[in-house]
Amino acid sequence: MVTRASTTSPTAPPAGGRPAHLGPLRPFTRGRFAELPETPWRPHPFVAARLERVPVTTAELGTCTAGVRTYGQGPPLLLVHGLMTTSYSWRYMLEPLGARFTLYLPDLPGNGDSDRPLDRAYHPEALAAWLGALMSELGIRGAPVIGNSMGGYLCMRLALRDPGAMSRLVNEHSPGVPEARLWALGAALAVPGAKALLARLARRAPERWVHRNVHYWDETLKSREEARVYGGQLASAEGSRAFVKHLAETMAPGPVRGFHRALAARKRAGARFPVPLLLVYAARDPMVPPRFGDVFADLVPDARLVRLDEGSHFAHVDAPEAFLPPVLEFLAA
Repeated sequence: MVTRASTTSPTAPPAGGRPAHLGPLRPFTRGRFAELPETPWRPHPFVAARLERVPVTTAELGTCTAGVRTYGQGPPLLLVHGLMTTSYSWRYMLEPLGARFTLYLPDLPGNGDSDRPLDRAYHPEALAAWLGALMSELGIRGAPVIGNSMGGYLCMRLALRDPGAMSRLVNEHSPGVPEARLWALGAALAVPGAKALLARLARRAPERWVHRNVHYWDETLKSREEARVYGGQLASAEGSRAFVKHLAETMAPGPVRGFHRALAARKRAGARFPVPLLLVYAARDPMVPPRFGDVFADLVPDARLVRLDEGSHFAHVDAPEAFLPPVLEFLAA
């Protein structure tokens, strides 16, 4: 089933008032880095979230300590960020979701305040297993989960390998469909020296790098604060190498193809997805093709697909008024 959501929904939370001085909204129109404001015009309580360091041990990654932020009250809800971002990505979800749930916001291995085990493979199954082990360490096994981008891909893999890890899953605009540009990226990164070169490019001017490579429906939401958070993890040799490992290993085309084939085999066998699944995809996105939502909806016929006419790959940042109503309805089911 496919439904559409927009910011005009009568059940949507208030927008928070986009300042008039910013002028009319021009979707995906990036401003100059030099003109970024110090803080975003839409406030958020991310600094109020409590940070814990949680050791997580798995066979694949050894002991990789997670930086986990918590916020809110109520039953647990895990929020998993995507590539090149951190738990900061969920800053605008803290108040509306934290009023209903105790939120757990981990930084994935290689990101933010989590360890960077560069001597281990960042295979998607290894990271999915790490997420499951983290949920057990936190005592929230069986909680619902929202995963964005690469985080959504990893959470779908976790649900397939360990259905009891979560009760239901919101996949917000994840990759996970084999396509030509993914194979092209894999071939490019296989060239000797390519990974080291990309890591050097990312850390040469990391704040400008994330400004260029994170795309929002409303680009005026960007700030120096965000650039420091995301760029800070690319500024060191270890952080930039971890970013490249995610590109080359977590998003490697071979495992993506295997994941796609596994979903197709389940469909042929008439098997349902292990947990209730909500797919949330924007109608436009420069990062992951919006058609991936349709591909997943076809592979998982019992899933519900919500198409957002406004918003991006990061709809939880730039279109919370459209993102939240279907998500809250799904979580409350």
